[in-house]
Amino acid sequence: MSQTPAYAGNAAVAENPGKTLGIVALIASFFISLLGLILGIVALNQSKKAGFTNGPAKAAIILSIIFMVLGLIALILFITIGGSLIGNAAAVCAENGPGEWVVGGVTYTCS
Repeated sequence: MSQTPAYAGNAAVAENPGKTLGIVALIASFFISLLGLILGIVALNQSKKAGFTNGPAKAAIILSIIFMVLGLIALILFITIGGSLIGNAAAVCAENGPGEWVVGGVTYTCS
């Protein structure tokens, strides 16, 4: 009489080692873009070594890059506009001397 092999149940599915870090990277990318980028790259590499894909890590990398580029553009605009305003104030004060002056609807206080 032959015996049927015992049912082994479901084989244990290996866990994606970069899954949790990918999710953390995705959340971090909204607040600290550079940290999100670094964690996303690490998580993606961990997943690739284990043979898994990692959507959150890929999303974190993409979003971090986008947010860093937008932040750089905002910084450039801030410096440009701020420099222009400071330059205008210096020109008004140099031309008119100390006091409070209204030029083009903008009040400048020169000392």
